[in-house]
Amino acid sequence: MREWKTVSVIGMGYIGLPTCAILASRGISVIGVDVNSHVVDSVNRGEVHIVEPDLDGLIQKVVSNGKLRASLSPEPADAFIIAVPTPITEDMKPDIGHVLSAGRSIAPCLKKGDLVVLESTSPVGTTRKLSALLAELRPDLSFPHVAGEEADVLVAYSPERVLPGKVLTELVNNDRSVGGISQRSSERAASLYASFVAGNLVITSAEAAELVKLTENAFRDVNIAFANELAAVCSRLDLNVWEVIELANRHPRVSILQPGPGVGGHCIAVDPYFIVDAAPEETLLMQSARRINNDRPRSVAAEVMKAAKAKDVAIACLGLAFKPNIDDLRESPAIEVVRLLAEAKVGRILAAEPNADELPEELSRLGVEFCDALTAIDRADIVVLLVDHRQFELIDPAALRGKALIDTRGLWTWRKARRGAAA
Repeated sequence: MREWKTVSVIGMGYIGLPTCAILASRGISVIGVDVNSHVVDSVNRGEVHIVEPDLDGLIQKVVSNGKLRASLSPEPADAFIIAVPTPITEDMKPDIGHVLSAGRSIAPCLKKGDLVVLESTSPVGTTRKLSALLAELRPDLSFPHVAGEEADVLVAYSPERVLPGKVLTELVNNDRSVGGISQRSSERAASLYASFVAGNLVITSAEAAELVKLTENAFRDVNIAFANELAAVCSRLDLNVWEVIELANRHPRVSILQPGPGVGGHCIAVDPYFIVDAAPEETLLMQSARRINNDRPRSVAAEVMKAAKAKDVAIACLGLAFKPNIDDLRESPAIEVVRLLAEAKVGRILAAEPNADELPEELSRLGVEFCDALTAIDRADIVVLLVDHRQFELIDPAALRGKALIDTRGLWTWRKARRGAAA
């Protein structure tokens, strides 16, 4: 079987760039492709444009030794990995436009023996649509949706399942589903991932692999919705939700997740809609979970407004990322809370996000002030913890004295108190 000499990764975002780095670290020549010239220039300088532990050092190493370079357009390679965004439309429909655009961009580069792997989270059937598009653009080559095992170009789907902040470790160690349009496509894709994956590579169909990825995130969404609904119940009954969850989780078959201000990111907050769109009558639980989690920022904002007894109060909102210790602001419920407060004009809104250099435009336009956490706390009457970044855990409790606290993550009101009691 042909060795992997050159791999092209289309899209150098939160998944594509770490994938480039891991492949290049295994001695494979990698061409990272992105339509953003800033991203391309940064990578070619050995720099990263995202926050991910240890990624900067690895990128610097593989760029300096010549194993990774970036380009604005695809070039010939042995394999093409597509890792581009798959957003939803305003009416909550999946948008695979970026996937199809990536397919169009690589089509001129394809040759007999090549492999195309889609990694982008996608509705069921997208991999076959991609194969059909490539066949239309390259009638001189055969593809597995028609030619099966005899296809010139092999096509598969293999989604990542990684946690931001641990991407480099989990890309290597986690199990991975590999779904080819043909058996040969599956096996060839598995051989590519075997170059760096230490976890199990489980072969299935492309459609099953697509649904597996969506299922994983929909499962998480439903379980977070339960925790957030429980938080609302505890608020009504004047109980500490963190204590209730901790005690309930002592049951050997109960594992409730932690509540928060909502659900964000480009996975859990989006992927359930891909399943709902495919089977709306069969997904009532998933739809209910989406409503609960989407409504959570409004509940948090309402709690803050209730605490703001005067119009001239200052409100410090700590954290804007969609989860701790990363810089990813996509679909962030924290941003939604801050936006709702700013639009309601309940007071002066101060926002702190240690992993960002500036406010999102939608917040700065509303007059939200960007500052560091200690400055925001010092000037605030109300402190709202929206993201439990490690920097916020280090804040001296004395700085919070005399402030009204709204802790959506239980960092100060439960976790630190519990550690102190155990000390």
